[in-house]
Amino acid sequence: MSRTTLVTGGTGSFGRTIVRHLLDAGDDEIRVLSRDETKQDDMRREYRDPRLRFLLGDVRDIDSVREAATGVHRVFHAAALKQVPSCEFFPIQAVQTNVMGSSNVINAAASVGVPSVVCLSTDKAVYPINAMGTSKAMMEKVAQAFARNNPTSATTVSITRYGNVMYSRGSVIPLFVDQVVNGRPMTITNPEMTRFLMSLDESVSLVNYAFDHAESGDLFVRKAPACTVEVLARAVAALFGDDDPEIKLIGSRHGEKLYESLLGREERARSVDTGDYFRVPLDARSLEYELFFDEGSAELAAADDYNSHNTEQLDIDQVKGLLSDLPEIRALIAARA
Repeated sequence: MSRTTLVTGGTGSFGRTIVRHLLDAGDDEIRVLSRDETKQDDMRREYRDPRLRFLLGDVRDIDSVREAATGVHRVFHAAALKQVPSCEFFPIQAVQTNVMGSSNVINAAASVGVPSVVCLSTDKAVYPINAMGTSKAMMEKVAQAFARNNPTSATTVSITRYGNVMYSRGSVIPLFVDQVVNGRPMTITNPEMTRFLMSLDESVSLVNYAFDHAESGDLFVRKAPACTVEVLARAVAALFGDDDPEIKLIGSRHGEKLYESLLGREERARSVDTGDYFRVPLDARSLEYELFFDEGSAELAAADDYNSHNTEQLDIDQVKGLLSDLPEIRALIAARA
């Protein structure tokens, strides 16, 4: 059977990585839906693969999504507004894209019979304190509500939640590289701030796991190590020959946390540990309110959340090892040799 995949936001960091893996995996057709015609043209010239089909559209427009999803085997929904500061200043825009746009993707896919939709979320959706995280938390609720309200649907909707993906758009690593290469102080917000570390390629395995194993409403998290922002900065500097970089503390930005959580404590209590991943099944309780108020649930055990403070912590040498595997880092080091 012919396999066709639609990637929304396919010209972004996640999207481009997913597309490359789909091409390598032998997909018959990969459709890239985005609103940036310049990035589409750049990507078309870079890949030069007849299996790629570029579609100009916006997830805010359900008709363009429905047209793109017709005849598709699966959808990876990566289109989103992801920058914390910009979403703080323009929260309604975050709602329009991250919440309403996601609803459009899910409903359009279901209306044309797409078997599987995987939605991309973020650790900022757990106990959110900023507009971007709040909008992503609502996106997750939209996906879960579809699964809850449409138990007989032929479309399986699942969620993958990520921490910091190294060298993706918005990652601090390119900034650190630019600063150390150009001899400027490395600016960090709080030296004790921790973040999960995952490569773009590792992120693809989580998507594939969701496509292969999801039941509708499932949420998946890949286990990942973490480090402090200071360790990350010093590891980047060391890779470029500076073992004692000048570090400047600038204070936290709009809506930043000291640490990020990939699973809340309530989710952790309900999660299934599958080895490399956590699976959180859908809470499929109905609108029988006595289940919430009279009977309750025994699942609220004394579990902690799964966060970047209590996961495996990496030192400078370990982080250097992770960074040195990134193609972007290898290319920069080779160019300076």
